[in-house]
Amino acid sequence: MPLPELQELERVLALAGDRVGCQVACEVEHLGRKLPVHAITLGNPDPGLPAVGYFGGVHGLERIGARVVTAFLHSLVARLSWDLSLQQQLRQVRLLFMPLVNPAGMARGTRANPRGVDLMRNSPVEARAAVPLLLGGQRISPGLPWYRGAAGAPMEQESAAVCDWVARELHGRPFSLALDCHSGFGMRDRIWFPFAHRRAPFEALPELHALHGIFAQSHVHHNYVFEPQSRQYLAHGDLWDHLVLQAPASGVFLPLTLEMGSWLWVKKNPRQLFSRHGIFNPLIAHREQRVLRGHLPLLDFVLRAATGHSLWLPQAGEREAHRRQGLALWYGR
Repeated sequence: MPLPELQELERVLALAGDRVGCQVACEVEHLGRKLPVHAITLGNPDPGLPAVGYFGGVHGLERIGARVVTAFLHSLVARLSWDLSLQQQLRQVRLLFMPLVNPAGMARGTRANPRGVDLMRNSPVEARAAVPLLLGGQRISPGLPWYRGAAGAPMEQESAAVCDWVARELHGRPFSLALDCHSGFGMRDRIWFPFAHRRAPFEALPELHALHGIFAQSHVHHNYVFEPQSRQYLAHGDLWDHLVLQAPASGVFLPLTLEMGSWLWVKKNPRQLFSRHGIFNPLIAHREQRVLRGHLPLLDFVLRAATGHSLWLPQAGEREAHRRQGLALWYGR
């Protein structure tokens, strides 16, 4: 059976033609056929320029994340031929899109990949305190949710592909952002940032606080909760924690995770509780369209923030003030 999210992505790629770069980061097998994990690049490849990466479909049940990223890519592609401001912007920034990281999991209707591994629990990072049972990552069995993979085993090919492309396109630049789109957490839309494996903040907290400041100033009516993931729970194996720890000391790398509050959709349509996909995705067409429209300003914001990073990043004398304010806002000290 065709995978609609992959078909839509490939329609966008056909529309883009040679105006974007596209490689198959890896292929995964499903029902005897190979499904590609596409890595799409756009903009100026100069490593001295900032970059943004957009990721979706890491969990196969969370189709809406893949659709949000693909919708934004479609918007950019459709504007390339006539939007002069976009053309000028893309001379100053590099973009990476991996909208469908786990196509076989999505085709199977499972959170994990076909080997039963939760790709967002698959890195070698170990939590520094107790994690919630199962939810925080487990090695008991691939038949249970949140399976990390066998101890000492290489990362799954999908996880490794994300890490390889982040290292290639985002790491080592003066500034880079990543936005990973998920669903399924509560009644609010949340923007999480590292760490998930420990409660202590990461080194780029001043830059993160400054980013939060310009977002709040320019989106005064937003409804996102911006917080470290550790405020909700700790977890083993988080890919973004691993990528922060692997990033070179030079430059600033800020990964964000959009957790769309899927219980908002269930509240409006309780029948979705009886569908495995309905717990994580809006099933009514007009609600999905509203979700796609509603999050595109966030995806556009991270592009603009990266392009203009030199205008808002705290300088040496300002970092300590932003660090103290970030600690007070998110860590209670």
